[in-house]
Amino acid sequence: MPAKRKFDIPKLKLKVARSRAGLGIFALQDIPKGTCIIEYKGRRITEKQVDASRSKYLFDAGKNYTIDGQSRSNKARYINHSCRPNCEVDIWRHHVYILSKRKIEAGEELCYSYGKDYFDTFLKEPGCRCLKCKPPKRGERVRIEV
Repeated sequence: MPAKRKFDIPKLKLKVARSRAGLGIFALQDIPKGTCIIEYKGRRITEKQVDASRSKYLFDAGKNYTIDGQSRSNKARYINHSCRPNCEVDIWRHHVYILSKRKIEAGEELCYSYGKDYFDTFLKEPGCRCLKCKPPKRGERVRIEV
């Protein structure tokens, strides 16, 4: 019998669009605090495949369980890093869920902290581009129009 989901994932209006860090995913509606927004999905890969992989979309989902979320059908892969995130990760039975840490307003980009190890491995240069570390320049858009 397959594991039941810990969270119900409502049908939310989200959009992949250009962000400061490449592509990002944006809320097209207000999202209340504590809402399960999306599940990080992908194929399970072995430890040997992890070692050989060049994917930047690997997610450790528990003991000897890694998800390769590289597929573009995995919309959660577009959630960017932030040092002041509006989302957080909850892992349950090898499922990775993204939840809102606070109310997220329509037009706001979804982000969570990738953690120090990921940041040190993949994001060293050009450094963190989140709003906390690199405030917007005059006239720079940091939201999308809804």
